[in-house]
Amino acid sequence: MDIAIKNIIFDFGGVIFNIDHRKVENAYRKLGMDNFDLMFNQATQTELFRLFETGHITPTVFRDRLRQITGLRVDDDLLDHTWNQILCDYPPHRIKLLLRIRGNYRLYLLSNTNSIHYQHYISKFTREFGYEFNELFDDTFWSFMIGKRKPDPDPYLHILEKHRLNPAETLFVDDSIQNIIAAEKLNILAFHLEDGTDVSDLFDNDHLRQDILEQLSEKKHKKE
Repeated sequence: MDIAIKNIIFDFGGVIFNIDHRKVENAYRKLGMDNFDLMFNQATQTELFRLFETGHITPTVFRDRLRQITGLRVDDDLLDHTWNQILCDYPPHRIKLLLRIRGNYRLYLLSNTNSIHYQHYISKFTREFGYEFNELFDDTFWSFMIGKRKPDPDPYLHILEKHRLNPAETLFVDDSIQNIIAAEKLNILAFHLEDGTDVSDLFDNDHLRQDILEQLSEKKHKKE
């Protein structure tokens, strides 16, 4: 084995924080919108959501355009409440894991997200854990703040360049395969967190499991 991981970049939703796409689809269906899943899902999103996740439109513009597209006649509070139904909870064991492993690795976070969701789950974390979520990481990269989103190469390159990270020493963990493929194209080591696997399963005694490292090494050699 010839890899040594020094840095880990985590996705947020589906990796650190639980989300539920079916829950938000059902919430919009109750408002009278039956095709929300065609506009927004884990694999693909319409231009409206891409613009919002890269900070190119404000929450006000997002809400107004969503009402225009869907024909929904609801106020901002109900629209935000419905939109936030995708957000679930922070499993405490994952937070404890991050606190432990940050002594062994430099930790970063890269998330495709938007300002409405961000305000909800950031305040939720502070209420539940008593400190700021961003303190868990060496640095955090939220798409709407940096103007870049996965699976475009720009956000990955942004992290590598800002912190001078060696891709061969950097592991990226995400639950969306298109984001994994994008990272690997930049020679970043990547692990696809599939359904039924928890991010804590990757570690043993606060270090990446030996078999995980062997899998990454094998993938690297096949690529070479």
